Amino acid sequence: MRLLVRERIFGIGDDYWIEDTEGRKVFLVDGKAMRVRDTFELKDAQGRILVEIRQKLLSLRDTMLIERDGEQLAKVKKKHLSLLRNHYRVTLADGTELDVSGKVLDREFAVDYDGELLAQISRRWLSLRDTYGIDIVRDDADASLLIAVAVCVIVLAEKEHDD
Repeated sequence: MRLLVRERIFGIGDDYWIEDTEGRKVFLVDGKAMRVRDTFELKDAQGRILVEIRQKLLSLRDTMLIERDGEQLAKVKKKHLSLLRNHYRVTLADGTELDVSGKVLDREFAVDYDGELLAQISRRWLSLRDTYGIDIVRDDADASLLIAVAVCVIVLAEKEHDD
């Protein structure tokens, strides 16, 4: 599944659509403005909330939480020692860990599970500045979870870069 993310540069909140290769709006990332912590909802084209994404308020390292139906689905945080590339760890509720690595600020990174590529996020095959692609490799992968992971990693990387 190949998706196209078109971020908005200006606007209240951080709302943007994710489209399929045919240009159909598939997911909406609905950023909530005027909140103490970063908060997003990933919605389907009909407006149903698939997952909620929020920054964890009290933690030693910046952490983002992904929830589905009020239950924690995953926790995303930067790995301790990642000198040459950005590395993030995604811990799912069942204890499974995903690895995210690459040039996150350039929107060039991969999401892996136990050495197997699950998704590739890339600006390489696109020409528009604030547009990037999400290529979900496995057909049985949870697309909303992988999109939420991409949103979390980008928010955390941008926050770290601004500090």
